Amino acid sequence: MIWAGVAIALVGALGYALGAALQQFEAVRDGATLALVRRPRWLIGGVIGFAGASLHAVALSVAPLVVVQPVSVATLVFAVPLAATLHGRRPRRAEIAGSIAVAVGLLGLMLLVPAHNVTPVLSDANALALIGCVALVAAVTFTAARLLRGPLKALLMSVGAGAVTATVSTFVRVVGGGLDGDLGRLVHWFTLAIPVLLVCAIVLLQKSYAVGYFGIAYAGVQVVDPLTSVTAGAVLLGESLPAGPDKVVPALLAAALLIAGTVTLGRLAPDHSKPAVVRGEPGPREEPVNAATPEAA
Repeated sequence: MIWAGVAIALVGALGYALGAALQQFEAVRDGATLALVRRPRWLIGGVIGFAGASLHAVALSVAPLVVVQPVSVATLVFAVPLAATLHGRRPRRAEIAGSIAVAVGLLGLMLLVPAHNVTPVLSDANALALIGCVALVAAVTFTAARLLRGPLKALLMSVGAGAVTATVSTFVRVVGGGLDGDLGRLVHWFTLAIPVLLVCAIVLLQKSYAVGYFGIAYAGVQVVDPLTSVTAGAVLLGESLPAGPDKVVPALLAAALLIAGTVTLGRLAPDHSKPAVVRGEPGPREEPVNAATPEAA
């Protein structure tokens, strides 16, 4: 069943990547406001992303967090070129290299985690503690982001969004993996918490996308989400973590690759759907972001 979960997660992750690229295009154009719900492209992206997230939920019901979560990271390689295409340009070599570095680095870290399919059990106290910790992380990162601009702002927002997204995955794992054929177990406040957390994650994701740095925002979410999920799985659900000195050097190399890829993506110029035309210039060019651009959203 673990390999079935991996296959389902891969298909879902590809859908999630396409949906994210479509929604980011509109979030940059209109800002992260209710006006997005009137944009057909944003709605289509939402439907595709929801389908991908649903497949991800199915995968989590048959395989552990430490196995399913790393699969979604590989789609960073597809999401960044998709976003570039939507903005009418070719993907930069640095974008492709940075995306691959992040994906390979994080996959390397996750593959060091041993996979054992145990029935997930989460107490009410631990569930509330998890929600409280993640809410604090989101509040701190988004408050700090208001004081920043550019890639650092996108990165901080993506940390908060990724933490909330990981919480959704953790609850889905507990609810889906703990059913054991008994649908009556769905009658629990955990089940009601999932859509609430999902809405919060979507809002925070749109806020991070609207800054304009899709590469850094998407990479940040894809890094924070699985790392937070694996930590929750190990600490709260009893899933295994790597042990032994032979795992330290590969883990350090993978972490270095991940950091290098994230820094590369963060140094890139933002994506905007309509480059500004500067008077006196022969053609359109990108201007630095100012208060009138979507980054101020």
